[in-house]
Amino acid sequence: MSLTPLTALSPVDGRYAGRCADLRHIFSEQGLIRARVRVEIAWLHALAADRRIPELRGLTPSDLAVAQHVADGFDAADAAAVKALERETNHDVKAVEYLIKQKLGAHPAWQSRIEFVHFACTSEDINNLSYALMCREARAKVLLPHIDALLGALRSMAHAHADDAMMSRTHGQAATPTTLGKEVAVFVHRLRIARAAFAAVPIRGKVNGAVGNFNAHVAAYPDVEWPKLAQRLVEALGLEWNPYTTQIEPHDWNAEYFDALARCNSILIDLSRDFWGYVSLGYFRQKIVAGEVGSSTMPHKVNPIDFENAEGNFGLANALLRFLSDKLPVSRWQRDLTDSTVQRNIGVALAHSDIAVQSVSRGLARLEVDRAALSDELARNWELLAEPIQTVMRRYAVPEAYEQLKNLTRGRRIDAESVARFVESLPVPPAEKERLKRLTPAAYIGLAAKLARDV
Repeated sequence: MSLTPLTALSPVDGRYAGRCADLRHIFSEQGLIRARVRVEIAWLHALAADRRIPELRGLTPSDLAVAQHVADGFDAADAAAVKALERETNHDVKAVEYLIKQKLGAHPAWQSRIEFVHFACTSEDINNLSYALMCREARAKVLLPHIDALLGALRSMAHAHADDAMMSRTHGQAATPTTLGKEVAVFVHRLRIARAAFAAVPIRGKVNGAVGNFNAHVAAYPDVEWPKLAQRLVEALGLEWNPYTTQIEPHDWNAEYFDALARCNSILIDLSRDFWGYVSLGYFRQKIVAGEVGSSTMPHKVNPIDFENAEGNFGLANALLRFLSDKLPVSRWQRDLTDSTVQRNIGVALAHSDIAVQSVSRGLARLEVDRAALSDELARNWELLAEPIQTVMRRYAVPEAYEQLKNLTRGRRIDAESVARFVESLPVPPAEKERLKRLTPAAYIGLAAKLARDV
């Protein structure tokens, strides 16, 4: 059976294949090999730049360009060649080294210097930098742009519906009115904070040998300032240098990265459930898509499937992300291989997260506010004015203000006339009575509209 979106075991490469193309380019096996080649070539350049390594003196810009082309010209045929070498070596990083040696061995300037490929490196020197580059690229080119697009849509919605009063619900029960725009603004503000935290997570790397001490490096070239050389390489790759490691980079930044992304996802699970609920309450209608079916047996249905899809994929993403953040910083003594196995699922975790973000965006795009439904619900719930009335009564020291409103409204429906009669009986200034009698549930929104417009 050939591998296609119809035969793929994982929905990331099957059902959702079209929504994961950008991440597949980064986190596929080919993407990982590409990153490893890039790191190996960068290490060669770093070695060649140090004048205390005499064997690499004399390399011309043209010679260095030949090496750089191995990385820049990497393609699917190169990836296949690495996999063929891996079948012989049973070692994925050694296979990358051999491919680079084959390619450089055809150039006279490199023939006598070919053993500087992967010089003094352990596999983790290459792998930690490769995964760091992949996570950085995924964040910058895929995850943050999609989160930012969602933020933009939510902000526009908050502004557009700043004045659309609606009844809120606390504990699932009728509560103080708000506006639709302000409730969306809450998610804008929360997601902005979480997005900023995710964007700010430093991505670290190391290239310091078998147990982090530059042992082999110093044995070969005791006069080279290896920590400085390694730091220059890591920072040239756009990463933050980690000077203290065992054989592996400890993966603490991985935990920060995954936890920060999971926090974004948790906020969006909350959003997905709220919008699902608003659709159920009739606050939103969903735009009809020609030819689409909502239920296999109930023809009338238009289901909020995008928000349900988002919630499910966010849940899967967070299960993986939190496992990754718990597991990766833990390694027996100076190294075990459990991290290598687990890291291959980073792309899967990020893909489920990104699929879910896309689903939320799709769901929002299908919504139309039913202002009549919002207005009708408020008009049926005059008991919502119990809060402002008793608060004004407290201002004027009316005894048992809360208790009086409780007796009037708790567990029962009242109407505009009932409210007006109660207000008229209050021992408060006439101007306050008139102000309270003019108040309606739809007008009792405090600063909600301003808060929505200001986000």
